[in-house]
Amino acid sequence: MIKTIMLKEQIKYDGSQLQPHWIYRNFGLLGDAVVAFIGEVQVNLDKMVDLTDVKEKEHIYSPLMLNFIAEHFNTDLELAIYRQRLLMVTIKEQLEQYEIAVKRVGDDLYVDRGKLSVSVATSSVVSTLIHIGLNIETEGTPLKTAGLRELGISDISAFATNVMLNYNRELERINEARCKVRGIPLEG
Repeated sequence: MIKTIMLKEQIKYDGSQLQPHWIYRNFGLLGDAVVAFIGEVQVNLDKMVDLTDVKEKEHIYSPLMLNFIAEHFNTDLELAIYRQRLLMVTIKEQLEQYEIAVKRVGDDLYVDRGKLSVSVATSSVVSTLIHIGLNIETEGTPLKTAGLRELGISDISAFATNVMLNYNRELERINEARCKVRGIPLEG
């Protein structure tokens, strides 16, 4: 249902990647897709999508994050937010496979009150976009954070690949559930 790729090269995420067709232009995946990559994250206020963060002048920084960018070709922002939450639940469940106690609050994940994630969903004229970043390293972050390395996850690529596989599986099962039910005739 969706195309996925775990990139080998590191990419610094600065917010400019959250635009329509970025995945296609850079990696050749046309249509609904998710890419995962590792890199430093620094999003300054001029590239922020979350207006609450802009208003409170809270930039995003992490020395190293596992990033997921998803693009779905519809423009329903509410549906994008549901997908964002589904992707966060998928990540939470993958962390729980490592016996890590994770708490989800909305679109954020926490471990021992340390914030593990950043996340946003937005829409463009042709698609909706999701960015999720998970701290790998936490030195220099602007608040109390948790990181994948300190949680014992050493194979970041395998972790990311499993998240994308499980997210795709959930979307396929949702589609199958939608297709397998008999419609109820409307009474007139």
